[in-house]
Amino acid sequence: MLIFSITLFVLATFLGYELISRVPPLLHTPLMSGANAISGITLVGAVLAAGTGEAGISSTLGFLAVIFATINVVGGFMVTSRMLKMFKKGPR
Repeated sequence: MLIFSITLFVLATFLGYELISRVPPLLHTPLMSGANAISGITLVGAVLAAGTGEAGISSTLGFLAVIFATINVVGGFMVTSRMLKMFKKGPR
């Protein structure tokens, strides 16, 4: 089970890096909503990795993944909210 958890963590890390590195900087803000969905999937995987019921490095890495994925999701929603406020019409 430890090997599975470490493999899951490494694959999630690699996938996240590859997804983010291939998006041009110009598109980062408009694609933030899609990135939030991907981060939500990452968060689910992190919860599964953290909740294996084993004590040790796999639970610790899963817990860290939960923390980082949560920060990513919250930050993404904050950026998306701020971006949407920029396009709202002001009072007439």
